Amino acid sequence: MKLIHLSDLHLGKRVNEYPMIEDQEYILKKIINVIDDEKPDGVMIAGDIYDKSVPSAEAVQLFDSFLFQLAKRKLEVFVISGNHDSPERIAFGSRLMDTSGVHMSPVYNGDVKPFVLNDKYGAVNIYMLPFVKPANVRGIFDEEIATYTDAVRCAISKMDIDKTQRNVLITHQFVTGARRSESEEISVGGTDNIDASVFAGFDYVALGHIHSPQNCGSDSIRYCGTPLKYSFSEADDKKSVTVVELSEKGTVSYRTVELIPKHDFVELKGTYDKLTSRTTYDKTSWQEDYTHITLTDEEDIPDAVRKLRTVYHRLMKLDYDNKRTASNKNAAEASSEEFASPLELFSNFYRLQNNQSMSDEQESCIKELVDKIWEDEQ
Repeated sequence: MKLIHLSDLHLGKRVNEYPMIEDQEYILKKIINVIDDEKPDGVMIAGDIYDKSVPSAEAVQLFDSFLFQLAKRKLEVFVISGNHDSPERIAFGSRLMDTSGVHMSPVYNGDVKPFVLNDKYGAVNIYMLPFVKPANVRGIFDEEIATYTDAVRCAISKMDIDKTQRNVLITHQFVTGARRSESEEISVGGTDNIDASVFAGFDYVALGHIHSPQNCGSDSIRYCGTPLKYSFSEADDKKSVTVVELSEKGTVSYRTVELIPKHDFVELKGTYDKLTSRTTYDKTSWQEDYTHITLTDEEDIPDAVRKLRTVYHRLMKLDYDNKRTASNKNAAEASSEEFASPLELFSNFYRLQNNQSMSDEQESCIKELVDKIWEDEQ
C-alpha cells in the first residue's frame, strides 16, 4: 500500500503582507506531478488546509481544483481539519464526496470509524482524527480530561482498533519534542503537547501542525511539513512530499520527494554596496526570491527598502546588524525585566522593534499613558 502524506497547505496565507496564493497554486501542480509519478493508492492531508477558519474565495477555489484533480485520478483522499480550519466547513458535503473517494473528516463526535483499503497483505484501516482540544473530548465522554494528551488518548481509546491489522492515523497535534518554526501557532507554555506514547497502536501516524519535516521518536510517527516555506526560520528546510509504503504487518517505510518552489526564502547579509553589486546576485534566483536582508552598514541607508527592491523584487524584511544595534541589544539583555517598570519594559520593546531609542517626546507621552493606566487600576 502506497500513501502520499501532505499537511499544512495554509491556502490563502499571507507572509509579511505578501499573498502566497500564486506560489501555492504552483506547488499544488508540482504535487500532482509527484502523484502522477508515484501512482499511490491514497493521499492523506493532515489538516490546516486553509490559513483561516473563514478562508478567502481564492483559497477555496484553489483547494476545490486540487481535490478535483485528485478525484479524477481515482484516488482515495483523506482530509482532516487542523487548528487553523473550521471543522464544520471542512466537513461540509463529506457524505456526498465519499462516493467520489474524497473523504473529509466530520466534526469530532467521539465516533471515529476507519476507512478500509485493501492490498495483497489484507486491510489497511485509515483513521481520521481532526484537531481536538480537551474541551472537545470532555464534552462527549464522561472522563477526567485535563490535558491534550488526555484528550487524544481518550479519543484513540474509543476507536476499537484491531491491532492485528495495519492501522494508519491521520491527525493534527503537537507531539512533545517536535522542532517548531516561527510560522506556527504556538500555545502559551506548551499546553498543547501530546506524548507520542498515545500512538502506540498505529503502524503509521500522519501528522500535521509542525511545518518542518521530521520524525517524532520513530519512523512511524512523522510530520511531513508544509509544501512551502512560510517563514525565514524555515529558510534552510527542504520541503517535500512524504511517500509512505506499508507491506506486511509491522513493515512500514517512507521516503521523500523534494518540492522546488516558484520563489524560495533567502536570507542575505552584508553592506548595501555589496548586496547591490551585480556580482553578488548575478547567476542566482535571489532577485525573484522572498528575501530577508540584514545590512551591516554603520549608518542607515536612506529609503533602503525601496532601493533594495529595485534589485530584490520580493524583499520581505530588512534589519541592521552593526555596532549601534549590538549595543541596543546588549543594553536590553542587560536590564532585568523581572524588576523593570512598565515604562522600562516598553522602552526595551521599542528599541528591539525599531533599533533605536524613543525620543524625549515619545518617552514623555508613554509615561503619561502608563501613569494614567496605573492610576485607573488602583
